[in-house]
Amino acid sequence: MANMVRITLTKSPIGAKPEHRKTVEALGLKKMHQSVVLQDTPLLRGAVKKVEHLVTVTEI
Repeated sequence: MANMVRITLTKSPIGAKPEHRKTVEALGLKKMHQSVVLQDTPLLRGAVKKVEHLVTVTEI
């Protein structure tokens, strides 16, 4: 099984830039404290790096 990461939305994207809001939505996060488990890829890491101030990442 490939490496997986759990991404949790810990801060509201309401006051964030529009591109950050779109990135959070593209990660599959819609509500506060919602978590998604995704495969760890360079593309995913780049998206997380863009919104690292809004999310928490845990490796599984």
